[in-house]
Amino acid sequence: MQAQGNLFLIPCTLGDTTPLEVLPLLVKKTIEDIDIFIVENEKNARRFIKNICPKKSQPSLQFSVINKYTDTTEIPEMLTPCLKGQNVGVISDAGCPGIADPGAAVVIQAHIKGVKVVPLVGPSSILLAMMASGFNGQNFSFNGYLPIDKGERKLEIKRLERLSIEENQSQLFIETPYRNNQMLESLINTLHPQTHVCVACDITLTTEYIKTHSANNWKKIKVDLHKRPTIFIIQK
Repeated sequence: MQAQGNLFLIPCTLGDTTPLEVLPLLVKKTIEDIDIFIVENEKNARRFIKNICPKKSQPSLQFSVINKYTDTTEIPEMLTPCLKGQNVGVISDAGCPGIADPGAAVVIQAHIKGVKVVPLVGPSSILLAMMASGFNGQNFSFNGYLPIDKGERKLEIKRLERLSIEENQSQLFIETPYRNNQMLESLINTLHPQTHVCVACDITLTTEYIKTHSANNWKKIKVDLHKRPTIFIIQK
């Protein structure tokens, strides 16, 4: 009976950073040995592979794309190479596959099919932001994107603030980068003055900015978050 291949979850950088400054050597070695990938964006994945393994032949690479537009019925077929004994790698657009990332849909299919899943160590903006925030790292929740509508967003911010008090739980969320400044303004104007806010921006990049202050103190701070990947965390 032919041995199955493995599904490797391959982390990538969170921005234009030299890969081996933030990724272990095992990531490079794994990519060197794999030619079949499931990715969020083929162009971005090719650029990442070229950066970390410049001598690897690009024409020999095979890609399946999984994103919010992918038909779920197509996902099981992406694992066919594993069933035939070939290893397959999953690469997100940034950070760790499966964490706030569509790659999770491939992983669950791998478990259903009995394919071994191998997660590799790499940067997660969510975990790195929590590490640097000073907030409760034993009880936290990632909430994705908050509502765009100002009124709905205000209600959600207040709801998350109540949760942070009732559950002693850190509340993490993100915003579309070009609306980051508006998000920080909403937090400052909506939260209780003594509720703490951590802003973790450009994590692992040379422009990294991570600060925790009360909502009241943030009113005195000038920072431009426009188009910069940012994690927001609140805790009362």
